[in-house]
This record gives sequence, structure tokens and C-alpha cells, in this order.
Amino acid sequence: MVKYQFKEICKYFLFLLAICYTQICFAQQYPFHDTTLDIETRVNDLIGRLTLDEKLSLLEHRNPAIPRLGLKPYSWWNEALHGVGRNGIATVWPMPIAMAASFNPEMVEDIFAQTAVEAHQKYNQAQAEEKYDDYTGLTFFTPNINIFRDPRWGRGMETYGEDPFLTATMGLACVNGLQHGDNDKSVLSAAACLKHLAVHSGPEGIRHQFDANVSQRDLWTTYLPAFEFIIGNSDVRQVMCGYNRLNGTPCCTSRELLVDILRNKWHYDGIIVTDCWALNDCWERDTVIPRHKTHATAALAASDAFGSEVDLECGSGLQALKTAVDSGYIPESKVDEHLRRVLKLRMQVAEARTEIRHHPQTTPHDAATETFVLLKNDGILPIVGKRIFIAGPNANDTLMPLGNYNGTPLNTSTISEGLSQRFTVTETATDADIIVYAGGLNPQLEGEELPIDIPGFHKGDRTRIELPENQVDEIRQLKKLGKPIVLLLCSGSAIALEDIIGETNAIMVCWYGGEDMGKAVASALAGDCDNFGRLPVTFYKSTAQLPDFDDYNMQGRTYKYMQEKPLFPFGYGLSYSDFRLSDINFDNSKMRITGTVSSIGTKAKCKSGKATVQVYISYPKDKNAPKKTLVGLAKVDVSVNGESEFSININKFWLRKFNEHIGEMTEPENGEKLILQVGFSSDDKDLKDIPFKYKR
Repeated sequence: MVKYQFKEICKYFLFLLAICYTQICFAQQYPFHDTTLDIETRVNDLIGRLTLDEKLSLLEHRNPAIPRLGLKPYSWWNEALHGVGRNGIATVWPMPIAMAASFNPEMVEDIFAQTAVEAHQKYNQAQAEEKYDDYTGLTFFTPNINIFRDPRWGRGMETYGEDPFLTATMGLACVNGLQHGDNDKSVLSAAACLKHLAVHSGPEGIRHQFDANVSQRDLWTTYLPAFEFIIGNSDVRQVMCGYNRLNGTPCCTSRELLVDILRNKWHYDGIIVTDCWALNDCWERDTVIPRHKTHATAALAASDAFGSEVDLECGSGLQALKTAVDSGYIPESKVDEHLRRVLKLRMQVAEARTEIRHHPQTTPHDAATETFVLLKNDGILPIVGKRIFIAGPNANDTLMPLGNYNGTPLNTSTISEGLSQRFTVTETATDADIIVYAGGLNPQLEGEELPIDIPGFHKGDRTRIELPENQVDEIRQLKKLGKPIVLLLCSGSAIALEDIIGETNAIMVCWYGGEDMGKAVASALAGDCDNFGRLPVTFYKSTAQLPDFDDYNMQGRTYKYMQEKPLFPFGYGLSYSDFRLSDINFDNSKMRITGTVSSIGTKAKCKSGKATVQVYISYPKDKNAPKKTLVGLAKVDVSVNGESEFSININKFWLRKFNEHIGEMTEPENGEKLILQVGFSSDDKDLKDIPFKYKR
């Protein structure tokens, strides 16, 4: 009897194995599994095999498994703002606002090419361990190309600054590095995502109900150009719509943004994904979090979103989408249209590959030194043969250098550790020759929708941009000792320094500089390098110079529109070398500027430095145009007491201006008198004028 039962059990077990084997083999022989077929054929084959419920389940960011077809789970949500984030050990680079200060898109592209390599290593490991949670895939919600219009916005550290050209240039470098690395541009490494479309830059505390009211001029000249330029000059695979409303309509249900502009005008054919749980803001009646409440039901919100070209919801609105389809709001043909884009990219990233780079790479240390901005130096820097005393709240902070949306580095170099390894550290300030004060802010005070409401800070935003009063008091007390003071400003945004600048001998903006920030600060102060960055944002004198935070009108904001003189202008920064420009020439037919940069002496130990040449345009005839706007840049290596030639091509895209009569961006008139300005900052005194007549 026992022998018989054992035989029966064995037969049943073999029967189950046979079924599993048959199902696996059956799933593997579907045409959509055949990578030798073209992607369109494979996608169409898979769509034809899915039930309606299965189709809908794949339009939410956490795709479930579909075992009968051999489909594994997949999460579309991953982060790589400055290195692979939220997924264990990873290289942590300087925050994007710091990368922007480098004015070096080649460096940024290299950083994200390396990030793609790490991403693949983590993805392969997750696949091997059958882990399919958020932050394990190859679709990244990066870069943030919103314009940093106001320094009070807590998420400004995630952006590339206040200027559309610089933002577009750095954002394009990020996309190319992350999606292709060293590979041929036809080979995909990962999928980048432009966010947040559009006009999104605070306030954080009311972002789920905030309505950004902007003119068509500001929309097209400030808030949209970076999106338009990157979409037109890359194969970026994802665009994310923002939480806010734009002129009354939630961005993720806006036909103007998603249909008229993104799909029809810009011909974007990639995925549109919502910001996470953004659709909930349209319909939820929440007494804790104020929301838009523009839609009566979740199904109506889903209908407007997926009817306005949203392909993928980051969130949990599957039931709402199903109700919308069952109610006839969305036809199954529209579902298939969205699914076609989603599955195409999912197949592409599943088969993506990347190569290890074989040429010299940027290191976190080198990247950090190139992002630091020297604002003041009365000759105290570089520090040579001097004893220092280290003070300030950011001296020993291990979290500050990492910013937000970060990974976990193997090692973090704090400012105190970096300086202690390089200089003699005294126990007291009275025994020191120089006091180094590490002040500024930290990511626990400024950031995304933080649970903070203290004097000067609210929900991650700032209510005033001055250095915290306790730090001002500390610096003034230290000044009484009669020692020179070097102020290190750690932050993700501009800080008003009018009340403290006279108390310091040198000021260096260090941002949130990544895992090797401390050692990089020591190298910069010691004069090992002369590759300092330039300001990607205006440093205002005080909060009083700012318009109302809720006002999205650009008048009075940024270097392009403010009438008052700031403390430090956009593009400003000092070097240890004295750089000079000469032999400036402009070829009108080729829209090319050439010239020579000379280095006249240096205080640094290195044999060369890097000069940041900037080109601006102004429109004397157009009273509504900005005072000037950045249209070109070059980071030029120059040997000490030597010279280097440079060449900057001006893309006519950046010479366009807003035509009020037709409500669009147009080229200047043929023969219109324009002025190019070439120099080392946006300040007129740092620029050389080149008048010319525009040729169409």
C-alpha cells in the first residue's frame, strides 16, 4: 500500500513538472521573446496576447508578473540624480546644482556614463536574486530640468540652475551619458526622464494644490526651452509631468502640455509618466494635504490623464483606470497605444547593455573640485604652511555632502577629516593662523516636502535666504580673535551674504559635494587645482531683493530680469590664475566665436587652470526681452603663463525670442541688430560687446 502511494505521488510530481516545463517552453516560443525580430513586431505580438486587465496592470509603475506569458515583475521607478540612488552602496557625486557650477557638460556626461555602469551591475544582481522592487530597474527619473527661479525653493539643489541654456546643456549631457555611455548612440544603456513638465519650482508646502500662473512669454522663454531643446537633440525616453497646476489645469491632465506641445509641436514619441501619486491630487478630498480637487472621481482624473497622453502612472490608480475604461471614458485602442510605448521601452531596457569605460574617468574628488565656486579671496588662499582651526556646523556632518536622492558611499570624507589630513589642526582658535568655518545649510533643512517648520524654513523651502543667524553670530565672535576667516558655504542654493561678507577673508561655495567632498575641499584650499566653477544661480544681497515666492512671473528674477545689482552675479567666480581674453572674432555666417585665453601667473600649485568663457545675447530693439541670456560656453584648459584658443558655436535655437503677435518663439528679423557679449560672468564689466546684424 505504501509502495503504491509512493508511486502515485511520484507520478503526480512528474505530472506537475511536465506542466511547468510545458508552460515555460510554451512561453519561451512566443514571437515577442525572439530578440531577432524587430521591436514593433514583438510588441504587437505581446499586446495581442494580453487580456484587458493585464494590459491595464502594465500601465502602473509597478508592473506585476504575468506567469503564463513568462513576464516577470518590473518597477519603472528608479533614481540617479547624482549617482544610483536609494539602492545600497553606490558612488555619490556632487548634487546637480554643483555639477551645473562646473559649466562642464563633458564632465557631466562622463559622470552619468559611469552611473549607467553601476546601474547595470545593480540591475543584473537584482535580476539574479529575483528582486523586482522600486529602485532595481533601468528606468530612471532623472534629470530634473526645472528652472531654479527662486533660491527659496528646497529642491533647487536637484536642478542645473536658473538659466535655460545651462540647464539644457547639462541636462542633455546627463541624458546622453545615462542612456548611452561609451556605447554607440543606437545602443541603449538605461532610460532617462526629463522632469517635471512644467513650471515646477515650489512652494513645497502647497505643491499638491499650487497653481503656477505664467504668461506665454515666460512659459516659452524660461520654463519650456530646456525640455524642448533636449527632446529635439536626443532620444530621451521618458518625460514626467509635475504635481502642480499650470494656469488652472493639473500638469498631468493638461492637453496643452501633453498633447498640443509635447506630442504635436515637439513630436515627442517616448513615454509620459506621472509624478508619483500626482493623479491623487486631482480627486482626493484630503484634509491633511491640500490638493487640487479638480476632478469629481478618480476615474475622471484617470480619463483626462490617459486621454491627454499619459502612458504610465507612478502610483496606485489601477482601479480608477479600469473604471475609466469600463465606463467608456477610454477606449481599448487608446490603452493599446499607451501600452505600445511602455512595452517597447521595457523590452529595450531589458536588453540594454553598457561597457566599462577604458579611458581616464572623472573621479568624485575631481568632480567636486570643479564645482566649487570661489566668491572672495583677499590673498589668504591658497593656504600654505599655516595652522588652521576648523569650526562650523558642517565640519563633521557625514550626511551633508550626500545631498538628497543619494546612494550610500563606501566612504564619506567630511570637511573636518579632509582638512585634518592635509593641514596642521589646532585645538583652539587662538592657536591657529587661519579659521576655516564650514557653514551654510544641510539637506535636512532644504529639500523635498520636508516635515520642517522652524524660523527660516518651511516644508523644505526657505522663508529667508540669509545665512542662519546663529552662524552669523559665531563668525562675528571668531572675528574678534583677529584671525583671518575662510567661509565654506555648504548648500544647494544661493545664500545672501551681505551682512557677513565683510567679516570674512575668503568665501568658497562647496554645495553638497558628494562622497569625497572633504578631501576635495582640502585640495582646493591648498591650491592643488585651479579648476573652480562659476555660479549657476544669482547670489542676491538679501531676501528683500526677491519677488514674492508664489509669483511665477520672471520680472525681477535671475540675472536675466532683475534690475537691482546682486551681491554676486550669475556666472561669477574667481580663480587662482588671472585669465585674460584676446583676439575675439565672430563669424556671422557660421555663428561661431573664436578667441584666446591667456593665464597671467597663478597662486596654485598645478601647472594649468580652467577658464570658463561665457557668451550672452541681448536684443536692443526688443524692450520685453531679457537684459541678456546665456547662449554659449567653453571650459578652456590653460597652462600657467600660457594661452589656449577656444571656439564656441552658437545654436540658433538659443537666439530665438518670443513673438507676442503669434504667441510663439521665432528667429530675430533678418538684419536685426543684436549684441553678443563674451567674458567670464554675466556682469557687463566682465564682458566684451560684439554688435552684429542677424542673418537668416
